[in-house]
Amino acid sequence: MKVIHSINQMFDYSRKIKGAGKTIGFVPTMGALHQGHLSLIKRARGDCQIVVVSIFVNPAQFGPGEDFKRYPRNFVADKKICQKVKVDFLFAPRVKEIYPQGYCSYVRVKGLEDKLCGVFRPGYFQGVTTIVHKLFNVVQPDIAYFGQKDFQQAVIIKRMVRDLNIPVKIRVLPIVREKDGLAMSSRNKYLNRQQRKEAPILFQSLQLAKEALKKGERNSAKIISRMKKMIERVPEAKIDYVSIVDPETLEDVRLVKGRVLVALAVRIGKARLIDNIITDSTD
Repeated sequence: MKVIHSINQMFDYSRKIKGAGKTIGFVPTMGALHQGHLSLIKRARGDCQIVVVSIFVNPAQFGPGEDFKRYPRNFVADKKICQKVKVDFLFAPRVKEIYPQGYCSYVRVKGLEDKLCGVFRPGYFQGVTTIVHKLFNVVQPDIAYFGQKDFQQAVIIKRMVRDLNIPVKIRVLPIVREKDGLAMSSRNKYLNRQQRKEAPILFQSLQLAKEALKKGERNSAKIISRMKKMIERVPEAKIDYVSIVDPETLEDVRLVKGRVLVALAVRIGKARLIDNIITDSTD
């Protein structure tokens, strides 16, 4: 496995790989790798001849007072994980090269970035789309892999790729969960023992919604109210949102007919946790 920090060096390798007719599978991450990331890497390994993983804690997607400085970082451990699963290139660019002095160009996807998490983290998705676009330009992947946990992010990146004619396929893989249902996340490390014990209430509330739809409930407001009451049993839980939306437009759905995304964001202690399920009223 080659570890690369230089944008120009990564670009040169990518150009040579493409010139040789080989396919590149790309998994962009912010490090602190867990089984969710590994599921993406393993899929890329199965689909493509060359696998590139990036690690970059992107300052542009953290707002004032957010956890940029304390975000989990362990490059040595992440490197060992990548070696174990036979990653070909680990690309870890430096902030000063990604955003040099005087940098002023950003990518926005209007109409999608200001919903759900975008309401509570203004500017977040602008940071995401900008760094992903830059990484796509450098790595030149054939396929890029994202997890369903960050569903809104995946929807926005798909739209960016379509609108800007970027020649890359986006694959979104299922959420990887702990045995008790908690979605795997680098931010789970912020939870203390008691908070970790209580955090699965988020997944349980999503299952409640799925079961309500299965039993014939179609009123989103009623389902959301029941979910919130369940989550609020946890004293430390602070709900940002619980929403039922169209999985393509992310618009709120009042009366469920067909496929919907049930999504939530909840703060427990220092951790802001997101989760979702895609379900169908006909399931």
